[in-house]
Order: sequence, then structure tokens, then C-alpha cells
Amino acid sequence: MRSPKSSGFWWARDDLGFVDGRLNFAGHDVAGLAAAVDGPLFLYSQARVMTNMGRVREGLAQTGQQFRLYYAMKANRFEPLLRALARSGLCGVDICSPNELDRALACGFAAADISFTGTGVSNRDLQRLLAHPELNINCDGIGMIRRVGEHTPGRDIGVRVNPALGVGYADNERLTYAGQHVTKFGIYREQWGEALATARAHGLTIRTLHFHVGCGYLDGQLADWEAAVAAGLAFLDDLPDVTTVNLGGGLGLPHRAGDVALDMARWAAILKRHLSGRNVTLAVEPGDYIVKDAGLLVLSVTNVEMKCDVVFASVDGGFNLAPEPAFYDLPCEPVACIPRTPDPETWRPVTIAGNINEALDIWAAEQPMPALAEGDRIALLNTGGYAAAMSSDHCMRGAFSERLLEA
Repeated sequence: MRSPKSSGFWWARDDLGFVDGRLNFAGHDVAGLAAAVDGPLFLYSQARVMTNMGRVREGLAQTGQQFRLYYAMKANRFEPLLRALARSGLCGVDICSPNELDRALACGFAAADISFTGTGVSNRDLQRLLAHPELNINCDGIGMIRRVGEHTPGRDIGVRVNPALGVGYADNERLTYAGQHVTKFGIYREQWGEALATARAHGLTIRTLHFHVGCGYLDGQLADWEAAVAAGLAFLDDLPDVTTVNLGGGLGLPHRAGDVALDMARWAAILKRHLSGRNVTLAVEPGDYIVKDAGLLVLSVTNVEMKCDVVFASVDGGFNLAPEPAFYDLPCEPVACIPRTPDPETWRPVTIAGNINEALDIWAAEQPMPALAEGDRIALLNTGGYAAAMSSDHCMRGAFSERLLEA
């Protein structure tokens, strides 16, 4: 039976909440699953992934355009998850390295269903990529256009442009790929003529216009996102052979109680307004939106201790397992898997600290939590994307387990 207080949490939903005083995720008791492994555990819900993907596809269908959905593998490259996505037939996959290409192919995606957009691409990388003629390749700069042309003259390509406008979660500059400051991504209007001339010189046909303006935007930022989309689409005037417009990813989801979720109907209406009358296929590359809230990281409490006037609860995993909170201020909400006191009114501030010998290794500061003790388990929400995939072995504490909870 779902606990009465469960629905009061901002993060609670049908597949995530307390059942009989225990955290339940995707129909499973989280503490019970964690007890079966030694150390940090990532749990991913296949059903939630498919639900999130379905929501994006519904939005794309509302635009009135033909569309392609590519899942951004850099968010989560767990092979059982990739194989499930390939079997579903609902998406292709977006990659940004040759090794990701190899994994996508091994997990069942065809080269024609894979889109590559990378930066700092070496000739060594190009040799591996160009060995697959059906692979969709988006060139991030003029030098890449030239080198693709030298290796395979006459090829179809995509070009990534930079519209000089961008948006990211909470307007965080580190999550904005285009904007006030010049970034490394894409081709700017100032170099656009040279890019087109380089493509022509090698007989390359530009079939895809690509731009990605930032990560994690939510409903309140849709006006800024629309301006960036309009600026990106202006490059189409010089591209008569384009058949696909790829908007990249960046669709966000709530990380804090006050965040307002992205309104997919508004998102779709913006795209319909700007693409109406254009005979192009619309492509998007969501990663976070598909997998982030479909995953938990479960850690064990190793120590609870007062330091001055702050209660610290130490856990057996650090920021190296899920770097986004430390790098980008994208918090992972901590939830006690079996709270001793179910009523949040009785909870007290606790600082959740990881086991890495670095000052920034704090999961949450002064977070209201129930009383905690050694051996308790805490689940960190929103760790399905850009967590395990970004993890490192810093302090040689990089070990963890992963499990896909199948639908």
C-alpha cells in the first residue's frame, strides 16, 4: 500500500514513491535490490525510458513534420539499455566518438540509424567513421568538412552551426552551448561562407542542418529556446539540398522542487510554427529527457556524525560516480530508502557527503532527512543520465553495479 505521505514529495509519481514505508521504484523495493549487491548500485527503469521516449515522439508528431528520434548515447551507454532501445525500433542513436559507434552497432543499431556529431575529430576518428557510408555525419567545423571531403569526396554530410543564442538549465553558462561567449561548437555566421565554399570544393552535399544550443532547458526558458531555434533555422536559406533539420537535444527535467516541467505541447507548437511549409524531416537527440529520471543511484550510509553544528551522513560513493551535481549544479535529490520517521515535518537538516577526498564531494547540503544510521541506504534520484557514463576511478573508488529493471 502506498504510504499517505508519499504523494507529498515533489518527485513522487506512479512508479516512484513509498510503499509500506519503503522506497519503491518501477515496481521494485529499492533497499531489497541494493542488499543483493556490494557497493553502489545504479537502477534503471526500462518502462520509464519508454514512457519518456513516447512523450517526445508524441510531441514530434504534433509538429506536422516527418521526424527522427536519436537517443544520445553519451547520457547512458549501459548495453542492456541500448539493446532494449534498438529492439524497440522507436529511435536511432546519437553518438560522438568512434567507440560509441562500435557499441551502437554491437547493440543492434544499423549504421543508417546512427547520427554522429563530435568535436575535435581526428583523422584517426574519421577513418573509423567513414568506413560506414550510411552513417550520418555532422561536421562541427570547416576543418572537418575539408578532411571529410579529402577522404570521401562527393559524400553527403551534415553541418553543425552555432546560432550564437543558447539556453541551459537555470541559465547556467556551463550548460549553454551557444550564446554571449564564443564556444567551440559549430560554425558561426562569420565563417559560414568559407564553410559552404569548402563543401563545394570537395563536391560534398549538405543534407542535414544541425544545431544544439544547450542542456536542461525547462518550460520557463522556452521563449529563449525559440529565439535560438529561429536563429539556427536562418542558415537554411543557403542550403537548398537539406532534407533534415537536427535540433540536437537539451530537453530538461525538474531537479528541484520549484522547477516547472517542460510543456511538450508548447515545445511542439514552437517547432510547428517555425517549420511550417518547410519540406524537411525534423530530428532531435534527447539523452537526459529519456534516461535521467529513469535511474537511481543507491548508496549506503557509512557514518553519521555531528561536526560543529552540522550533521554529516557519509555514504559509500562520491561525486566521481555522478559528476553533474559537482560540475554543473544539477542536484540529485537524496531519498532515504526506509525512512525511520515517515513524516517530513519531523526531519532535520543533514549534509550528505561522499567518500572522495575532495572538498566538492557533497551530494546535498542541509537536506531535510529522517534520522539516519550506519547501514541505511539512500537513493539519489535523477542519476539515469550523465552519471555512470561520466564516472571516473578517482581515488580508485569507481566501482559500481548497474541493473536494468525490465518492463
